[in-house]
Amino acid sequence: MFRNHITRTFPIVQIAGIRDLEEARLLAAHGCTHLGFPMGPGVVEEDLPPFRAERVVQALHREFGSHAPCCVTITYLSEPKDILRLLDAAGMRAVQLHGRIAVTQAARLRRERPELLIFKSLVVGRDQDVLAQARAFAPHVDAFLTDTHNPETGADGATGLVHDWDVSRALVRSGLRPVILAGGLGPENVVQAVRTVRPAGVDAHTGLEGAEGKKDAQKVRTFCRRALRLLPNAAE
Repeated sequence: MFRNHITRTFPIVQIAGIRDLEEARLLAAHGCTHLGFPMGPGVVEEDLPPFRAERVVQALHREFGSHAPCCVTITYLSEPKDILRLLDAAGMRAVQLHGRIAVTQAARLRRERPELLIFKSLVVGRDQDVLAQARAFAPHVDAFLTDTHNPETGADGATGLVHDWDVSRALVRSGLRPVILAGGLGPENVVQAVRTVRPAGVDAHTGLEGAEGKKDAQKVRTFCRRALRLLPNAAE
């Protein structure tokens, strides 16, 4: 079975909400290191089902080889067996745990698939004590991704909203794991975000989309260029 190229290398520029191969190619061509695919139960909008996502992963691997972006399944699932079934269906070996998963289940996921790249979302405004959550999950994950809760809609991520960057900055300073900053990022604020938070990576979704919901090439180009210019120094 085909396996996705995987990397634990930082910095990371992840862009989520991939709709088709054309969009994935665009992101890869402009230096995006990771592509996020929201899939499975609980996802507000599943842009691609697993079998179609797998085709995108395979095509990227053929076309970009070792330079292909790492493809990440974004899931709300909480049972390791269900998460692994979804990953295998999509041909991916990286996962972003975006729902309410128990620490014991994250630990079990790590034991069952040691080579898996695991990001744990910490949703500011939903997770009351982000640092306490991070301390509990740190032994079992490779990085944290801080995102934004929208209290009006109940959405966690893809809200277009910026959260309190002081929370993410405190997490960076804790040194528990590398931090990927998400939540309302786009070309207009990514420089300020990186300079303020000093993360190991950034993640964007709606901030790079045009009126029709597709990724805008100019926004993607500017976002990736600005982020990658600053991120190599983010861990200092």
